[in-house]
Amino acid sequence: MVASGAFAPGHVGELTQIVPFEMVDAALESTTTGPTRVRELPSRVVVYLLIAAALFAELGYTQVWARMVSGLDGLTVANPGSSALAQARRRVGPTPLRELFGLLAGPVTGATRWRGLLVCAIDGTSMSVPNSDPNRGAFYRLHSGDLDSGYLMIRLVTVVACGTRTVIDAVFGSFGVSEIAYAPRLFASLREGMVVLADRNFAVAALIGAIAETKADLLIRGKAGHTMPMIERLSDGSWLSVKGPVVVRVIDAEIVVDTGGAARTVRYRLLTTLTDYRRYPAMELVRLYHQRWEIETAYAELKSSMLGGRVLRARTPAGVEQEVYALLIAYQALRIAIADATLTDPGVTPLRGSFGIAVNTARDQLVHAAGVVAGTSIDLVGKIGAAVLAELLPPRRSRQCPRVVKRALSKHRAKGALDRTNYSSVSISISLCELPGLTSTMAP
Repeated sequence: MVASGAFAPGHVGELTQIVPFEMVDAALESTTTGPTRVRELPSRVVVYLLIAAALFAELGYTQVWARMVSGLDGLTVANPGSSALAQARRRVGPTPLRELFGLLAGPVTGATRWRGLLVCAIDGTSMSVPNSDPNRGAFYRLHSGDLDSGYLMIRLVTVVACGTRTVIDAVFGSFGVSEIAYAPRLFASLREGMVVLADRNFAVAALIGAIAETKADLLIRGKAGHTMPMIERLSDGSWLSVKGPVVVRVIDAEIVVDTGGAARTVRYRLLTTLTDYRRYPAMELVRLYHQRWEIETAYAELKSSMLGGRVLRARTPAGVEQEVYALLIAYQALRIAIADATLTDPGVTPLRGSFGIAVNTARDQLVHAAGVVAGTSIDLVGKIGAAVLAELLPPRRSRQCPRVVKRALSKHRAKGALDRTNYSSVSISISLCELPGLTSTMAP
């Protein structure tokens, strides 16, 4: 079943149960001023068109529309051209999409917790946008030596729940603004009962102080070579120090990865506000920090599985904002579908659900206009969940992956002797580093 009349094309297949008509209408009503009227392309339908376009990043909007109506045999539906669809998207604007994402954002039931704390990560990434005149006035082109990137770029910074890879909050804008400058706009979504993981770029006193004010705890990798005063040495080998106004616990660890042919040793310094070493053992915190990479996988799903490495469509800043929010909504809906399905099997975590299978199944359901309205009995799995559960990913393999540029500005600079091979690790050993001879520089 679909909606009636002019609203019939407004759906995203089975994902409509996660982004239902009432939710879209609520987002539109809260952001629309003045009287509204039913058009040939109602605003609700346009919102679903934008979300559907995020599932078909390789297609133009007219072809996306064709897929939305292909399963509506026997119903009279509009046949708009590209110009009419463009006018409808401009009429709706980005604000309802931003409101709709706010309604969907957040951790879901079954999100992973460590010692009672919701494990989250914060980090940034970039996406390319068309090099149009309006976009040039708002966005930034990456420079490297004498080379410029072919496209303008935006920076996206998010907070992600590591256990499910659902997005808790997001902010984006010009790539010319650093992720450190964007990050404080996300802190309103942090609260007590969370532990936030971040890389070395976030090991800034002002950010650590701002996160601590939210009552959330943090686990951040320290910057190499940065000296810190010791307040007190703890019996597990960690020690207390200060970062700005915050007392932090410092954990120095050495990680050795053996790939069979060679071993690689890396030294880590972690800073955390979890100062109780008995309740939060240092060795567990070192292992927990590895969860930070879940946000990198989330970005890979957004940029590779959904966008396929493509440039965004929109040629205006308002259109870019609208498109990014639609992409986040579609991603969040897919992640919720995966999490709901894995809830039915306590032995399966959401991270073993294939995002690629979920995307492809959601596309099929949209084309057939299937599962738009839930039946009388609640089914947490659905077709998308059933497809995911039928082909679960194997447990995570232990690998050592080089951190290299995947798409360089120049193919010539990309060449060289750099080893880009992913090696399976035979064993990984972690040891806490002792600090012999280190004396207290501050009173306890």
